[in-house]
Amino acid sequence: MQIEIKNGRLIDPKNTVDRENTSLFIAHGKIAGVGSAPAGFVADEVIDASGCIVCPGLIDLAARLNSIEAELAAAVAGGVTSVVVPPDADPPLDEPELADRLVHRGEEIGKARVLPLGALTLGLKGERLAELAGLKKAGCVAFSQASKPVIDTEALLRAMEYAATFGYAVWLQPQDHWLAKNGIAHEGEVASRLGLAGIPVAAETIAIATFVQLVRDTGCRLHLTRLSSAAGVALLKQAQGEGLPISFDVGIHHLLLTDNDIGYFNPHARFTPPLRTQGDRTALSQAAAAGLAAICSDHTPVGADDKLLPFGEAKPGATGLELLLPLTLKWAEAAGIPLSTALARITCDPAAVLGLDAGHLAPGAAADVCVFDPETTWIVTSEALKSRGKNTPWQGYPLAGKVLATVVGGKRVY
Repeated sequence: MQIEIKNGRLIDPKNTVDRENTSLFIAHGKIAGVGSAPAGFVADEVIDASGCIVCPGLIDLAARLNSIEAELAAAVAGGVTSVVVPPDADPPLDEPELADRLVHRGEEIGKARVLPLGALTLGLKGERLAELAGLKKAGCVAFSQASKPVIDTEALLRAMEYAATFGYAVWLQPQDHWLAKNGIAHEGEVASRLGLAGIPVAAETIAIATFVQLVRDTGCRLHLTRLSSAAGVALLKQAQGEGLPISFDVGIHHLLLTDNDIGYFNPHARFTPPLRTQGDRTALSQAAAAGLAAICSDHTPVGADDKLLPFGEAKPGATGLELLLPLTLKWAEAAGIPLSTALARITCDPAAVLGLDAGHLAPGAAADVCVFDPETTWIVTSEALKSRGKNTPWQGYPLAGKVLATVVGGKRVY
C-alpha cells in the first residue's frame, strides 16, 4: 500500500520540521519520503490534507482497554496510533500468556498498536515479583503496579534491583498508600467545604522521595505516572538535575482542571490522583511546556451507572483517547505554547519514555501518522465518542481539533 498525504502543514517535532504545503509519502509501512516522491512512487491512495496538520501518530502512555475493540477504534478516531496499557486489567497482566494474548488481539483488530505494561508483582499485590523476563518476551514495554501500592519497601527495593540488572524500566504512581487510602479529593479548601476526605500533597511527595532514593541505590530506570502537584514537580526537577534516570508524565485533565471543577460533587471530576489547586496546575503546565513531562490521556472508560453514584462512591477517571489531541490543543492555546511543542509532548516525548524509535516522520520510520484540522470545532457528546466510556467532564463542551485520517504501519485505519 502506497499513500501520499498532500497539501498539509507537516509538523515533526523530533526532527524540528514545520513545513507548509508539504507531501508525505508512505510505502511498505514506512515513511518513504518528505516533500518529494521517491523514484517510481505511485500512490494507491491520496489524502488531501489542505488546511490540516500532518504529524506523527499520537502515543498515549496510559489507556485502559475495558473493551479492546471499542477502545482501539476510539484511539484511531483520536489520532492515537500506539496505546500503553496499564496492568490493572481483570485479571492483572502478570503472566506472559495474558500479555501475549493482548498483543495478538490488538494485531488482529488492526487499529492502534498495543503496548502492554506487565505487572511488577504477582496479582499486583506488592509481594512476590512477577515473571518479568517472560512478560518482556511477550511484548511488555515496562513493568508497573498501576495505581496499586507496594507497601513493603524492601519488596520494592528488590524488584527495582532485579529490573536494573536486566535493564527493565519500572513505572510507578507516586501516592503513599497510608496517606491516600481513605481520601477522595485534594486536601484543601474545596474538600473541607464539601465535606470530602482529603488526600494531601504529602501523599505524593513522600512516595516520590522514597522512589528517588531507591533509584539512587539501584540505578533502576523509573517513570512516574500522573504527577499532580507543584511540590512533586520540584522534587523531580531536582532528581533529574542529579542525572538520575527518572521521567514522569501528567494527565491532560490535570493541565486544564483544578479541584474547583468538582463544583457540586461532579463525579466526572473525580480522578486518581485528585485534581489539585491552581498553583499545582500551573507548575504542571510549566513542567510540560519545558519538556520535563510527557502528557497522557489516562483513558479510563467507566460505565454510566458507576458515575451516577455520589462523588465519594463514583469510580474515578475519565475517557480520554478521543480527547487527548483537542485537549492538548486547548492547553497549548491557553498557555501560549507553540503547536510543535505541544505535539512533541504526545508524540516523540512518550516514545522517548518508552525507549522506542517512534513518534517521528523521518524517512524509514514506521508510517504512523495523524492528519487533523486544528480549526474544526465539535461538541463532546456520548454519540460523538466511539469509546464505551462516555464519562468526561467535557460532556457538552465544544473543542477544536478534529482528526480526519489516521495511518498505522502504512495502513489507513481511520
